Amino acid sequence: MFEIFLTALIVENVILTKFLGICSFLGTSNKEKNALGMGISVTVVVLISTILTYLINKYILIPTSSTYLQTITFILVIACFVQIIELIIKKYFKNLYDSLGIYLPLITTNCAVFGIILTNIKMDYDLITAIVNSLGSCLGFILVIYIFSLLREKIENNDILKSFKGIPISLITAGIMALIFERLI
Repeated sequence: MFEIFLTALIVENVILTKFLGICSFLGTSNKEKNALGMGISVTVVVLISTILTYLINKYILIPTSSTYLQTITFILVIACFVQIIELIIKKYFKNLYDSLGIYLPLITTNCAVFGIILTNIKMDYDLITAIVNSLGSCLGFILVIYIFSLLREKIENNDILKSFKGIPISLITAGIMALIFERLI
């Protein structure tokens, strides 16, 4: 279990090695607070969606030989759950909702969420192992997006060529981060 967790956290980091969740990675990492909010939101959605999709797959889709419906079923589960989370955050955590802005609905289409769930199914993990993999992936997502937000705040205060400002320097920084994570192995 620890090996699966560590692999998901660092070795096969969902952002740096699988290139999933890049949109939210670049979009919400401009401020430390937004990055943490997005990371926590993605974590909650992934963990609950992992449980729901596992149960639906194991007890409905597989027994009825309907695994060809996995993609559409999982997307519907994720979309519905994100809508519920959005309503809860909007009602009880107004500041978080305001800081996430348009990025909260983007969790529905965040390929990291869907990718983690599909990885669990593809690897044929049992429920506990799927949760461990999902947790490791999500903590890896939070770790990378948080570190990246700190770097972006520092980069914006530096003197950078005009042609490198914004997304270009962000992508270069992300590439360097990927190399550093690779060296951690």
